[in-house]
Amino acid sequence: MKTIQLIDMTLRQSAALREGALTFKERLEIARGLDRLKVDAIELPPITGGKADQLSNKTIASLVGVGLSAAVDAASDAVDETWDSIRGAKRPCLNVLAPVSPVQMEYAAHKKAPAMLAAIADQVKKCRFHCENVEFTAEDATRAEREFLYAAVSAALEAGAGSVTLCDTAGVLLPDEFGAFVADVRENVPALAQAKLYVAVSDGMGMALACAAAAVARGADGVKCTALPAGWPTLEQLARFVQVKGADMDIAIGLRTTELSRAVGQLNWLLHSQKKADSPFAGAAAGEIAGVCLDAGDEIGEVVKVVRQLGYDLSDEDNARVYEAFKTVAEKKQFVGTRELDAIVASTALQVPGTYRIDNYVINSGSLIAATANILLDKGGEKLRGVGVGDGPIDAAFLAIEQIIGHHYELDDFQIQTVTEGRDAMGSALVKLRAGGRVYSGNGISTDIIGASIRAYISALNKIVYEE
Repeated sequence: MKTIQLIDMTLRQSAALREGALTFKERLEIARGLDRLKVDAIELPPITGGKADQLSNKTIASLVGVGLSAAVDAASDAVDETWDSIRGAKRPCLNVLAPVSPVQMEYAAHKKAPAMLAAIADQVKKCRFHCENVEFTAEDATRAEREFLYAAVSAALEAGAGSVTLCDTAGVLLPDEFGAFVADVRENVPALAQAKLYVAVSDGMGMALACAAAAVARGADGVKCTALPAGWPTLEQLARFVQVKGADMDIAIGLRTTELSRAVGQLNWLLHSQKKADSPFAGAAAGEIAGVCLDAGDEIGEVVKVVRQLGYDLSDEDNARVYEAFKTVAEKKQFVGTRELDAIVASTALQVPGTYRIDNYVINSGSLIAATANILLDKGGEKLRGVGVGDGPIDAAFLAIEQIIGHHYELDDFQIQTVTEGRDAMGSALVKLRAGGRVYSGNGISTDIIGASIRAYISALNKIVYEE
């Protein structure tokens, strides 16, 4: 029995799913969902957004265990950047896209046939230098001149491609016609016998699934599809087709069909129930600056610029401390976002003597009583007590501290995250207070998240007092 490969193009065809680009969070969730379904490969779009796209690819590469294919246009000079973004994947692939019909070559790529052949061979060779698994996708193949199509596929295979995708981009062929087309290309390109042959069929006439089935019957090894309707066969349609006709055609798929309906439902909810954001990083938590992602190659000037965007006005000495700590973190992580940078500033910059110290605290909270906090601070040997009643134990604790110091500072940001795992996990709290137009941050760590929050507030408060 032959196992047909299902290559998912949801991320590459994301523009057809809705208006606007997918957010960073949505890309990751889609990749996770497809990985759980065990599709044979996930296709990524060409890199066009610089660091944002590279970061998205790198993060996805670190998350999934299935094949990961990144597209590279035949005329693109971003092969090195594309490869670097997916090299961490368990099964990486570079996919060279090239139009092969006369109209698309002339108006989309601005190349004549000989120049396109040379570009295809050159780009495949560049990709093959980096990656063992290289694919060539012949876009608009069904409207190409046959002799040129044979030459283009042969050139790609000779240059090192291990798989080829034939596209009916316009969706203009009937099932019998498309099956005959696939058989004809296989017959006239003998090297295809040693390579994988995939098909991608647009659903322009509502016959994409039937055309894909005809291609499989004529020897195609895999079908390009999407998890959600985007003008191509869907995973659910192909799974249903194999369920009904698999035994007759002696074919099978490796997809986890028992989880398919639930996974597709989750992806549909993710894409259509959340408000669209303009930034590719709109899915980041509150407090994140859209599009900011630093890595070990960034110089101190770029790091200081982001620190200032976060609202910090640090001295040259503190900026140097932050940069040194940033380099240590960046060497261990693929990227450093604003959350990590906030924590670095809180723990390394403006380290001051502790004017206020925590002596003890008692927190009461429950479903039947209002949250209260009784806090005792030490200020130079003087014991100061405050009691607060708030909307939750942390709000009550902050109000109790404000009662002690006799001042209210604007809470610019408040974040909680775990540091370790398990029932006795350490929690980290970050508090950012605004005073006199400047932002002061404090960090606290404890197995008690309320205690961590109180420590973070006191840390930020001591910096304000020291400056004043």
